[in-house]
Amino acid sequence: MLTDIMAGRLHIGISGCGIGGMATALMMSRAGHNVQIFDRFTTPEPLGSGLVIQPVGLNVLKFLGLSDVILARGHKIFKMFGTECDSKRAVLNVDYGPPGGATFGIGIHRASLFDALYQALMKSSVTIIGGTSITSTQHASNKRTLTSEDGRVHGPFDLVIDASGAHSPLSPIKSRPLGYGALWGAVAWPDRTNLPTGRLSQSYQKAHHMLGVLPIGTMPGSNKQCAAIFWSEPRERLSDWYQSDLDAWKAKTIALWSEFAPFVAQIKSHSDMTAARYSHGTLMRPFGNHIAYIGDSAHQASPQLGQGANMALLDAKALADSLDEYDDIGMALGQYAAARRYHVGLYQLFSAVFTPFYQSNSRVLPKLRDNVMNPMS
Repeated sequence: MLTDIMAGRLHIGISGCGIGGMATALMMSRAGHNVQIFDRFTTPEPLGSGLVIQPVGLNVLKFLGLSDVILARGHKIFKMFGTECDSKRAVLNVDYGPPGGATFGIGIHRASLFDALYQALMKSSVTIIGGTSITSTQHASNKRTLTSEDGRVHGPFDLVIDASGAHSPLSPIKSRPLGYGALWGAVAWPDRTNLPTGRLSQSYQKAHHMLGVLPIGTMPGSNKQCAAIFWSEPRERLSDWYQSDLDAWKAKTIALWSEFAPFVAQIKSHSDMTAARYSHGTLMRPFGNHIAYIGDSAHQASPQLGQGANMALLDAKALADSLDEYDDIGMALGQYAAARRYHVGLYQLFSAVFTPFYQSNSRVLPKLRDNVMNPMS
């Protein structure tokens, strides 16, 4: 180990084999470090549904050599467009750029993004240790160990990276639950629909409910074009939804937004939709003694169509760049925090301010959204 450190080669342990954990592991291994990644699943698998990879996230994937496969599997998004359910007026109209232009988002299923990263990881020197749920970490003598649920101690590591998500047992983050969550499902893109494929389409019933359709390209092992659909619901009602009348719910969504009909018609059981609950919180110092926190372990917000994945990719790149720049781990971690401070803070602020305009019980905020924010958009 001493020879490795003198040569600049670190022994790194990563908790969490999600988007951020895999991206970080790939970057660290390509920089010549010895990387082990731990996950509780015997075979790591994705959680969630559709998301939008923003241009900044695509740049990170390009750095990893994965942009071509992501472009092939996902679907280019050039516009975000939303209408109000009752008035049918447009209340959101934001362009990435002209259709067919060079600036766009990528609608993709989390499983496709996960698979692209995982296949690259399998070809790397990274050691994946599955069936291992990390529960704690200890620091001593400029080293850090990880302890799993079964009592095993792993390491010691020169650096531990916590990429284990919003419910991380390692992160000191204090977050508050958000009042609204969402139900997500993946369906085939219907043959007959008035919705264009190059945009994210949404409809809002004031701020009480938000319905959406996102083109997400193809799923792993399939060439069928798909869409992610979502429906917002107060947090306390998400569990109750699974005991509700499914046909009555589908009829309600269609009554609110008729274009939703060919998509929601494909939902045959409650299990076709996955509930997601969200929190808001930020670590002011996303690192400690020989440990770095990335992704939802470091900052949590309303997901806004999977922006957590983009944030995790940016965290991974910033951390890798900092370790390349500094031989001293402490200095590298300080640089990582500094590099991400402004962007994370700005995103967290925007998320906290604007989310209630779309997901809340307020009667005033939707009116401001429709009459002030829409012209500004």
